[in-house]
Amino acid sequence: MSLLSRAKERKKNNQYVIEGLRMVSEVPADRLVKVYVSERFVNNNPDFIDSFINKKGVSDSCCELVSDNVFERMSQTQTPQGILAVVGMKEYCVKDMLSGNPLLILVENLQDPGNLGTIVRMGEGAGVTGVIMSPNTVDIYNPKTIRSTMGSIFRVPFVYASDFSQAVRECQDAGVRVYAAHLDGRNTYIGEDYSGPTGFLIGNEGNGLTGQITQQADTLIRIPMQGEVESLNAAIACTILTYEAVRQRTK
Repeated sequence: MSLLSRAKERKKNNQYVIEGLRMVSEVPADRLVKVYVSERFVNNNPDFIDSFINKKGVSDSCCELVSDNVFERMSQTQTPQGILAVVGMKEYCVKDMLSGNPLLILVENLQDPGNLGTIVRMGEGAGVTGVIMSPNTVDIYNPKTIRSTMGSIFRVPFVYASDFSQAVRECQDAGVRVYAAHLDGRNTYIGEDYSGPTGFLIGNEGNGLTGQITQQADTLIRIPMQGEVESLNAAIACTILTYEAVRQRTK
């Protein structure tokens, strides 16, 4: 329960919690710490535990049965499926994301868990090589963020950079051209070439990117708007830019 509700506890133990049958089924075996199932879940899925143990290659002690009322206290969802797991965190570094032809998402101070989770999920679909986040970005292990990733958190490399500006510079030094969506962009986003190593800067929902990081970008680009709309949801803007890069690279 502490791992679910406290980011400090997750960081201290280097572990987090996932809920639901799909998420637990997708967790890599080497990161699995413990699985908890309710009595109701076992009654409805009598063969699950044996098949799960055989599939993951884990021991019987990895799975623990708890009463329904205890599970409801453990869970944060209104209608729990009756299965959750404690998972060990996996650590990446910026260098892990720079091989080949990188396609990076650089997130500064994003605060909405759903936005970050959606970006990670979209990133897997688009084939991004990594997500780099500033220290003040919402905790990616927040239960709401994890649910929004729909399992992509297990497969997309990501890192919190203690010095975000330095991390951006490290990408640039490795040949990555960094773009920032901005009202002062010289071109619309379709007027640039993303076929080479590319990174997209995504800022805070309300305030956008900080001035320092905006100045550090190699190029400012615009997403054209009509009507009286001034900006798009951060995850949507990120998706538009990233999939333009995918389109160009596919072409």
